[in-house]
Amino acid sequence: MALWKRILGALVLGGLAGLLLGEAAEGLKWLGDLFIRLIRMIVVPLVFVSIVSAVAGMGQVRRLGSIGGRTLALYLATTACAVVIGLSMGALFQPGVGVSFAGTTPKAVGEAPPVVDQLLAIVPLNPFEALAAGDMLAVIFFAILLGAAVLVQGEAAGPVRRLFEAGVSLMLFITRVVMEAAPFGVFALIAWVTGTVGFAVFGHVALIAGALVAGSLLQVLVIHGGLLRLVARLPALPFFRGISEAVLVAFSTSSSAATLPVAMRVAEKNLGVSPTVAATALPIGATVSMDGTALYIGILTMFAAQAFGIELTLAQLAFAGVTTVLVAVGSAPVPSASLFMLAAVLSTLGVSAEQTALVVGFMLPFDRPLDMTRTIPNNTADLAVAVTVARWEGELDAETYRAPPIE
Repeated sequence: MALWKRILGALVLGGLAGLLLGEAAEGLKWLGDLFIRLIRMIVVPLVFVSIVSAVAGMGQVRRLGSIGGRTLALYLATTACAVVIGLSMGALFQPGVGVSFAGTTPKAVGEAPPVVDQLLAIVPLNPFEALAAGDMLAVIFFAILLGAAVLVQGEAAGPVRRLFEAGVSLMLFITRVVMEAAPFGVFALIAWVTGTVGFAVFGHVALIAGALVAGSLLQVLVIHGGLLRLVARLPALPFFRGISEAVLVAFSTSSSAATLPVAMRVAEKNLGVSPTVAATALPIGATVSMDGTALYIGILTMFAAQAFGIELTLAQLAFAGVTTVLVAVGSAPVPSASLFMLAAVLSTLGVSAEQTALVVGFMLPFDRPLDMTRTIPNNTADLAVAVTVARWEGELDAETYRAPPIE
């Protein structure tokens, strides 16, 4: 049976098990945590060796600028669209009108680091420390630099290039082995969420959930599907058919970083993206492309403004939108990270730290199911941009893209 079918079956069975076991499903959580630890174990080495190998194999240094520049431009464009959709959904659904924070326990959030500090942190003081800490932006920067050095040195660095090519093969083999455990991990995670939080959670935040689901559908089908159809000049149906495995893992783990190894496999095997583009675009996307996060923060921005009776001007909305894009780019690709990035956005609207703490405290108990939902547009954005860039660069196998997914 194809892996994505096993994962889908595990998701359904996990939901049923959670409903039957209730709070006792907490005892299954360790199995889901083990799966996430296994998959996150391979993320940093896979990203590092893949980027070094991809850059070293580009043939020409200018191709690095071409692929990287186009990738970043598309990620920023899709994130900006997500912000607009999020603010629009918040205005349409009006989830904050009449809300009461009575009984809500405030959850203080730290201030978002200044943009300058985030930019400086891209350059690691110690590359080995960055690798050990899993600092993805720093790892990507050093990997690109090392790959470029190997590329420029040519045949003199041939042994190093072949070493990293072998490293990619080894990490992809380990990824395939780890992914065989995915159905068990997904079963445990979904059972835990359903048993401890339950489907009734959406009754408490129905309008926010409705706005998020509607916004995510628009982002995935219209923005990402439109990117493929109008920019890459490709049919969108094979794309959505080919990414099911990655989408299911993204939904169950709520983590773009944990989904990265699966996304890279899907991009190459099902979508026909060359290893060069997949190894360059997808790790960058898992770190800086957060469409779902931007969408959700946009909705919560409108929620807070409505709850506290703040009349927003067009200039305030524009400023909040720009801040949301920057915050989303700097958001960690881990569960519930977006809640703790709210302070930077809400402060632009005059929302106090105490009020922000109330919003976070109100949403935190319900955040896991919403986080699972918004991770999907994060993942589809990464893959849609990778396909588009590969198409532009002549690095897409159109026959593989249009063919049915590999079973």
